[in-house]
Amino acid sequence: MAAMPKALRRAGVAAVAVRGLTRGIVTRAGRPRHRTPLPRTPWTVRGPPPEVLAEMAEPRPVREQVELDTVTYAERLHYVPGLARPRFPPWERGWRDPWHSPGPRYEEMPLYKERGCYICHQGVRMLEGVRQAQWLTKTKLVEGLPPAVQAIMDNPALGLQELEERAKHMVSHARLWDTAEAAPRRERYCPMLFENLIHICRLMSGKYPSLSKRMLARNCRIAATWERESILLQVRGLSGILMNSMTPIPPVASKEEILATKEHVLETFYPIAPTIDLQEVNVYKELNDTGFRDGYPYSHPHTLFFLESASVRTDRFRPEQLRAKMLMFAFGNALAKAKALHGNDPKVLEQPIVVQSIGTDGQLFQFMVFQLNTTDLVPNDGVKNLVWIDSDQNLYERAQCVPEVKKGVVTKPAGISGFQPDTFKKFLALYLHGTV
Repeated sequence: MAAMPKALRRAGVAAVAVRGLTRGIVTRAGRPRHRTPLPRTPWTVRGPPPEVLAEMAEPRPVREQVELDTVTYAERLHYVPGLARPRFPPWERGWRDPWHSPGPRYEEMPLYKERGCYICHQGVRMLEGVRQAQWLTKTKLVEGLPPAVQAIMDNPALGLQELEERAKHMVSHARLWDTAEAAPRRERYCPMLFENLIHICRLMSGKYPSLSKRMLARNCRIAATWERESILLQVRGLSGILMNSMTPIPPVASKEEILATKEHVLETFYPIAPTIDLQEVNVYKELNDTGFRDGYPYSHPHTLFFLESASVRTDRFRPEQLRAKMLMFAFGNALAKAKALHGNDPKVLEQPIVVQSIGTDGQLFQFMVFQLNTTDLVPNDGVKNLVWIDSDQNLYERAQCVPEVKKGVVTKPAGISGFQPDTFKKFLALYLHGTV
């Protein structure tokens, strides 16, 4: 190699390098592939002649289908690898057991209807929240509480300031003193806090005797049916803790404010359907029921209470979803009462129906006042209903159940911090609304 000329030595090295690079790669010997278009011949343009196609498409003989018996392990009475799983006919009891008998098909049920109905119940979590509930109930939203409730809060003659310290003690009782546990669970302190606040509100019945003409109903059921455009809707099921009264709440908005809602344009959220997350059923009954018999003395709905007391965060409604549920069930109670009083004919109500709603998770409160102005809910124009919402009001900032100690020094003592008396005043004002 050393005796070869310099140019030949370089060529030999390049050839060895190429052989090293192509080692293990299968290459095609001979002439390269034809990369130009095929020549235009009768075969490439029109295809082969029919007689050639007939010879090429010669039918193959059909193989005889032999039926084979499936071998299972039924006779072995135990599983055997390689054998098929046996299939037995359904066992007949000889009598109808309602717990183990398949029910009838939906098409065979007497309440089956071709037209579907969308139902809102306690478990529905609306994707669009309050906006979706506004469209379904044909409602205009007003931020904050109505002036009638604000007047109760600002009235010094009611002596609401005297109950602030008592309310703070009630919060401490629910969060710190009600149980021997170091940190009580939400399932315990949320209902206890509600009962304590209601107890403080009932103390006002000595000054206002008409407050004693109310009743708390638990696990009551509601049913209200209406049409929105071409959609049939229902609110059904448990409606939370309902406080009824013997007299209705007077209208909050004036007639001028009600007529001004004609100019309001309902917000849409296309391409999302307004019935998203609602349950669609074909077996239903078009029913309007307040949940109480005729002649019940406490027949007027006053306030709905919703307690989100689940300890697991994912089991609780988010604040926006909770407000949507509060609006739907306040509307359902008002609509059922309106149809019980004025019939099923759609019309603008001369005497609007007001229903309040309060939702809480034991710390964060949602306040709502709903006024039903019309039962003509099919078109988008005309008079709208009204709702006032005061959202995300903290009753207290933090409840320290166990003191936090660092290096032998108590940095955060046990107790309630950041108590908000205005939130309690709103709770009490909604309780007094309609009486004061």
